[in-house]
Amino acid sequence: MFGRKRSFVAAPPPRGPRDGFSETVIKVVDSIGPAVIGVRRTSRMRDLYDGAGSGVIISPDGYALTNNHVVRGAGRIEAVLHDGSVAPAEIVGADPDTDLALLRIGGGGHQAAQLGDSDALKVGELSIAIGNPLGLQATVTVGVISALRRTLRGENGRLIEDVIQTDAALNPGNSGGALVDGRGGVVGVNTAIIGGAQGICFAVPSNTAKLVIPELMRDGRVARGWFGIAGQTQDLSRALVRRLGIDVESGVLVVAVSSGGPADAAGLDVGDVGLTLDGQPTPSVDAVHKLLPRERIGRRGKPLVLRSGSLMTLDLADTARPTERLVA
Repeated sequence: MFGRKRSFVAAPPPRGPRDGFSETVIKVVDSIGPAVIGVRRTSRMRDLYDGAGSGVIISPDGYALTNNHVVRGAGRIEAVLHDGSVAPAEIVGADPDTDLALLRIGGGGHQAAQLGDSDALKVGELSIAIGNPLGLQATVTVGVISALRRTLRGENGRLIEDVIQTDAALNPGNSGGALVDGRGGVVGVNTAIIGGAQGICFAVPSNTAKLVIPELMRDGRVARGWFGIAGQTQDLSRALVRRLGIDVESGVLVVAVSSGGPADAAGLDVGDVGLTLDGQPTPSVDAVHKLLPRERIGRRGKPLVLRSGSLMTLDLADTARPTERLVA
C-alpha cells in the first residue's frame, strides 16, 4: 500500500517529421548562414572597437556586402566568420547614396551567398534575416515581405529607392546582414529600423546592389551627375502657374551655387527656381537626383528656370559629382 511511488510523467511522443515551414527556414539558414559575417570596426583616433554590424560574403575570394554606415570612418575592420575565426578586411568601395559598401576579406575559399532577384518579390512571401544583432552571431529572425518599393532617407539626405520593408525583426548590429527569400537567394541587405515601432524594418534590394557592385570594384565609388547647387523644394502659387501656363506645381529653389561648378558656368543664380530638365518636371530635390545617373555625365541639359517671375532656359553641363559632395 505504501510502496514505491509511481511516475505519472508521460513519455514524450516520438519525433515526427518537421513541418514544411520549418524545413524551408532550416534549409535557407544551413545554406546562407556560413556566408553571413560579423563586421567589427575600430576608431581612427584610437585602436579600440567602437562599432559592429553584419555583412554577407558574395564571392569565394572574399568580397562581402555591408552597409556604408557600418564602416564609414572606420580605422580598422575585421570580419568575424561563421566558425568564429577573425579575418582582416578592407573597404573596396562605398556608396552613401544607397548605404552600401563592399569589403574584401583576407584569405580564400569563403562560402558565398547568391544574390537573388529582388524585383521578383511578392508582398506576403517569406523573408529570413540573418545577422549579428548586439554581437549575437548568426542570429536568425523570420517574417514576411511587408511592402515593396518604399523610399528611405539615407544619412546623406538622399532617398534610397525601391527599399524592401519586412517584419523580420532587426536590431542594432543587424545592419549589413542578409535578407533571404524562401528559395535561398539574398534579396536585400538589411539597413534600418524605425525606433519605437515594431516590425517595421528595411533592406536595400539586391538588384540595387548588383548595379552598385561593379562600380565599387572598379572605382571604389559610384559616379553620378552633378550640377553644383544646393536647393530645396519650392511650391508655386496657383495664380503664378496659370499666368505662366506651366504644368508644374513646385520646383527646386536654388539656395547655393558652387563656385566654378556647372550651374555657376550656366549662369544659375541663388533664388532661381528650376522647373524642368529637358522637359521632365523637377518638382523636388529628390526628382533632380533621379535625373543625375552616370549616363548623364558629359551631356548638356536644358533646364527651364523661373527667375523674377519670368521663364528662361539655360544650357547646363552635367559633370561627375565630386567625392563626398552632398549637393545636387
